[in-house]
This record gives sequence, structure tokens and C-alpha cells, in this order.
Amino acid sequence: MPISVPADISHIIQLAIAPVFLLAGIGALLNVMANRLGRVVDRWRKVEGFLADLGEEARKAHVLELAAIDKRMIRINRAVTLSTLSALLICLVIVILFTGQLIRTDVSNLVAVLFVASMGVLVAGLVYFLMEISIATRTLRVAPHLITTARASGSRKKRLTNILD
Repeated sequence: MPISVPADISHIIQLAIAPVFLLAGIGALLNVMANRLGRVVDRWRKVEGFLADLGEEARKAHVLELAAIDKRMIRINRAVTLSTLSALLICLVIVILFTGQLIRTDVSNLVAVLFVASMGVLVAGLVYFLMEISIATRTLRVAPHLITTARASGSRKKRLTNILD
């Protein structure tokens, strides 16, 4: 005997599609953030690994770099945490949509509050992500005289690649 899906359940599935797409977007953001976190951790380990072999002046510069890397790790970790919390809140929205339909209860206010909370937490996560990118950009500036030298040589991209490696 075939089981038919009630019209109400079909409607709830339609309502849940938007949050599911939002989850996919947050998942993509989390992938980018996790990759950045991995790169920051790799850089930390690399700098920490050769710190003992440096002279006093170079050591000070690298300790400053470690401080910037630490700030980046904190920011990107918070971005990942907040974005994950946002995804969890969206999951709750979906669960509550279905639960409310099954028990025939008005859950619209709760769904609205959770959705707004999810967006607020996601915005906070994106702000931390932007802060991490800002720190990375500030700490990785190429000295102007190196850029001028590279332009004068005629092979800017190749020269900058060699300088940055």
C-alpha cells in the first residue's frame, strides 16, 4: 500500500529548501575558513621550527610574526566557531519546521528568532574572517623598493615570486 505525503509535509519541505541552500553556502565558507586555519597553523610550525637557529635580530622579527600569526589563529578559529554555530541554528530551524508540522503547533516565532540569530552569528563569523584577512594582508606587505626593483627588471611576476619564496 503506497504511502502518500500529506500536502502540509510537502509544503514544509518546500519551506526547508532555502535553509538547506543556506547550509550549503555556510559549508563552503567553512571549507575556505578551515583551509586558511590550516595554512596559518602550518606557517606557525614553520616559523617556530627555525626560530632557535636565528640570530637575535632575526629572532625578534620572527617572534613578531608569531604574534601576528597567533592573532590570525584566534580570529579564524572564532570565525569557524561562529559559522558552525550559525549552521547548527539553521539545522534547528529545519528540525523545528518539521516538528511543528507533525505536532500541529505554531512555530513561526521560534523559527524567525532562530533564523535571525543564525544570521547574526554568521555576520559575526564573517567579521572575524575579514579581520583575519586584514591581519594577513598587513603582515605580508612587500617592501616598496622590492616592487620597484622587480618592475625595473621587466619580469615583475617572476621576480616577486622569487622574493616571496
